[in-house]
Amino acid sequence: MYIYCMRNALFVFFIFCLMASCKEKPESIKVKRSSITSSVYASGIVKSRNQFQVYAKANGILQEVFVKEGDFVKKGQVLFTLSNETPKLNADNAMLASQHAAYSENQDKLNELQLNIDVAKKKMKSDSLLLQRQRNLWNDQIGTKYELEQRELSYSNSKMVYESALLRYRDTKKQLEFLSNQSRKNLSISQAMLSDYSIVAPQDGRIYNIMKEKGEMISSQTPVAFMGDANQFYLMLQVDENDIIQVEPGMTVYLTMESYKNAVFLAKVDRINPYMNEKSRTFEVEAIFTQQPQVLYPNLNCEANIQIFQKSNVLVIPRNYLIEDSLVLREDEKKQKVETGLRDYQRVEIIKGLNEGDEIFSPAK
Repeated sequence: MYIYCMRNALFVFFIFCLMASCKEKPESIKVKRSSITSSVYASGIVKSRNQFQVYAKANGILQEVFVKEGDFVKKGQVLFTLSNETPKLNADNAMLASQHAAYSENQDKLNELQLNIDVAKKKMKSDSLLLQRQRNLWNDQIGTKYELEQRELSYSNSKMVYESALLRYRDTKKQLEFLSNQSRKNLSISQAMLSDYSIVAPQDGRIYNIMKEKGEMISSQTPVAFMGDANQFYLMLQVDENDIIQVEPGMTVYLTMESYKNAVFLAKVDRINPYMNEKSRTFEVEAIFTQQPQVLYPNLNCEANIQIFQKSNVLVIPRNYLIEDSLVLREDEKKQKVETGLRDYQRVEIIKGLNEGDEIFSPAK
């Protein structure tokens, strides 16, 4: 019995020693020199340059859709049309009125008045000659006072008729010009109102989203589509109010996107919107790509680090090796106090407490 117990004790001791020897040694690294940067975190989205929502200028039923999502369009290209029977009839009516009131179509009226002017002018000249002749006779004491007065009266009447014909011609011409211009303006207005029922692309770009379907009621206050530049994109970043004073135009931006796993792209700060969003307590910072992904779409999410400044040739360790922001683990699980400096999202600068080549252990269990 004694021998049996001794065997069991030896077996348990053997298993314990085996387990102790198999215990994994903690992961370790050696402190080394490297470069580290100080950066500001920002989240944001990708935006297409000149992106905007497309609106109709009039209310109506969406009659035709000439584009699909993803299509590339040119400035002035018709994208959609609304039902337009009433404005079309108004435009046709304005066209008829314009043709009827056109100045060239009423030239006969002016020609007739010009003939009246010519006749009145000839009559006035004739009466003027007869009056002058009668005056000469009167000076030679030939003829009567009555004949002279009659000649003066005839000349006055013919002169009045001539001047009246001139005034009538001028008034008629002015009225015809007014009616012609007015009818052309009315036609332009009707055609402009008719064009409001066609929604055209205001610039070259790409259709990213169509928000309405054929047959739906369209309002001038609700968007029909979303479009923007097909190739030029930029970043709209949100920076916390505590960090914004450190950000300046021209700073380098390192960004990642869910669409491109494990890839880092470069951009630079282009503009800072000076107005703070009171709800989120953030500022909008616009950045432009210096290294743009091959394929981009509006509203893709991104995370960015805006580089504030950089230090070279300093001691650095991984941030996950730091305990309570001021301790590291040395051999035999001894904790050593350190003084830290700059930090990024992976590493931390060690100012005091460690030397290059020192070995430290991961605190992870």
